[in-house]
Amino acid sequence: MTQPNASPTLDGLFRRILARQPDAIALIDPADKQRITGQPPARLTYAQADKAISALAAHFTAAGLPQNAVIALQLPNTIEFPLTVLAAHRAGLVVALLPQLWRQADVTAALNRTGARAIVSSRWIDGVSHADIAMNAAAEAFSIRYVGGYGDDLPEGMASLDVAMTEDVVEPDHGVQDARRAAIISFDTTPEGVRAIPRTHLHMIAGGLAVFLESRVPQGAMLMSAQTLSSFAGLASSMVAWLLSGGTLALHHPFDEELLESEIRELGCDTLVAPAPLALRLGEAGLPARAPTLRSVIGMWRAPEQVAASAAWTGAPTSFTDVYLFGEAGLFGARRGADGSAVPILSGPYTAPRDQPGGTSAGEVLITPKGTLGLRGPMVTLAAYAPLPPLHGGTRPTPAPDFVDTGFAARLDRTTGAICITAPPSGVMSVGGYRFLAQDLQEWAKRLGQGALLTALPDRWSGYRLAGRAQDNARAREALSELGLNPLMVEAFRDSPARAEDSSHPH
Repeated sequence: MTQPNASPTLDGLFRRILARQPDAIALIDPADKQRITGQPPARLTYAQADKAISALAAHFTAAGLPQNAVIALQLPNTIEFPLTVLAAHRAGLVVALLPQLWRQADVTAALNRTGARAIVSSRWIDGVSHADIAMNAAAEAFSIRYVGGYGDDLPEGMASLDVAMTEDVVEPDHGVQDARRAAIISFDTTPEGVRAIPRTHLHMIAGGLAVFLESRVPQGAMLMSAQTLSSFAGLASSMVAWLLSGGTLALHHPFDEELLESEIRELGCDTLVAPAPLALRLGEAGLPARAPTLRSVIGMWRAPEQVAASAAWTGAPTSFTDVYLFGEAGLFGARRGADGSAVPILSGPYTAPRDQPGGTSAGEVLITPKGTLGLRGPMVTLAAYAPLPPLHGGTRPTPAPDFVDTGFAARLDRTTGAICITAPPSGVMSVGGYRFLAQDLQEWAKRLGQGALLTALPDRWSGYRLAGRAQDNARAREALSELGLNPLMVEAFRDSPARAEDSSHPH
């Protein structure tokens, strides 16, 4: 249990809401959960969620996972995700977030990098057996001692968390949760390679507050999230914002726009968190007029260099907040003005809300000497981005700066003083929420033999899209799948429906 004077943790925020309103609805599953995972959708009150969290925490402890051990999660946007995060924290564990698009190669590397002792996954996520991915990755990670999963027909050796979640337990006393200890680990792709980025509860709450306050999420909000939770930004904008509001978190897989609109209307949602391109399309299609309860839309930009040139928000009186994402380094938000256009971002410290000088300090934006955008503030973990030591001795690395260089090219507008973000980090590609090194494309293409090509093409919405060419596309897809690669790379080699012999159809 948290003490009255202790700094808040994520589980501490949950417990405070539980004490006030145990019978209020806390979590709502996506309506299409049966199709995505094979399990029926559910909704839980705070009391029911607390019982499930305590049962899972007791299960993790009984499984022999020690305090501060790392437990990796690869889960879909269902209520099991926030329940497992809170249960892990209640058991004193650190949660490593594995994106849904990661396959065996990425998952194995992340488990080894963090020394994870456990991994939790789902039997199925949209037709893909993530339970098999977890089991295969665990076999290649010597630190793994426990594998758990949700769903039916789990592989042998994988513990059923659906069963564990329903058990009656006497909650052990785990002592006071320290908000300054690591709570979440996410993974960022930088020009130097993949880095594990640990964050404390205080870092996570700072990130959530920046979104919560700037977008004016109301207390007791009915918050719909179509943003995947498996990143710092996804967790902060959805789960942390929910805990700060003390309302209800409804989850959605960002695949079906008609279903999303139907759920927003049916549930009476007042706040929507979604990828910005999707959110803007919904605005242009007239969603706010058809969903009268919707008051605030939070658009998440994985390609923040595209914000300035984006279309104006046409959904007034529903507000729109641009949230600029810089990999896993940090974020900031800016609520659009009355004309629906993106507002200028000025260099220097900023508060949340940005138009209230007396607001909460959210961080600082700056232009680095290299002409890139830098971040610092309460959500930014400087140590995680410190210069890497030389591989073979040599000179010592230069002292770490007091900011994180995001790598995004930026300049100051001489007339307005606004920051103009002009390009993503050199050598880093982003397809949707999946970031990887450009050099990796060539390395994987080489494995497919002579004449194979895998490249990234600019895309208005997702930053880049992948296109591939091989002498035999079907064999190329099979080979990449066997290597445990991300499906975006595999599907780059799909045949064009118009011309089967043209193998350069982009994904």
